[in-house]
Amino acid sequence: MKKSTRYAKAGEVERNWVLIDAEGATLGRLATKAAMILRGKNKPQYTPNADTGDFVVIVNADKVVLTGNKADQKRYWRYSGYLGGLKFESFREAMAKHPERVIEHAVKGMLPKTTLGRAQGMKLKVYAGPEHPHAAQNPTQIDWRA
Repeated sequence: MKKSTRYAKAGEVERNWVLIDAEGATLGRLATKAAMILRGKNKPQYTPNADTGDFVVIVNADKVVLTGNKADQKRYWRYSGYLGGLKFESFREAMAKHPERVIEHAVKGMLPKTTLGRAQGMKLKVYAGPEHPHAAQNPTQIDWRA
């Protein structure tokens, strides 16, 4: 009798909510953990072409750190499409203005650049402080180091 590979369908995936505390976390290591959970690579029914991932809530985004001199040297850029419309800001400036976007940028850079990747990125919720409005979903807290 031949065994066949089982693939997850879109409607039969059970989605959980995961809470990650980013206090003292290294940005890249936190982002890889969050991206793995968003894609569902931590589950046995992972299917590359289906969204099998969980929702991820990250709190204390304003307390994330970088190693070495990257806090001074790392720059984020955006381009308006017009001449002279290229704008830069350093990591420190970005953390002072909008620390949520720094983590979102790091995690979304680790997701696929497809419709599936954008759908997986929608399941990421980042908050600068320790409070979040997703208590009703009863998220399970995990350690980003594990």
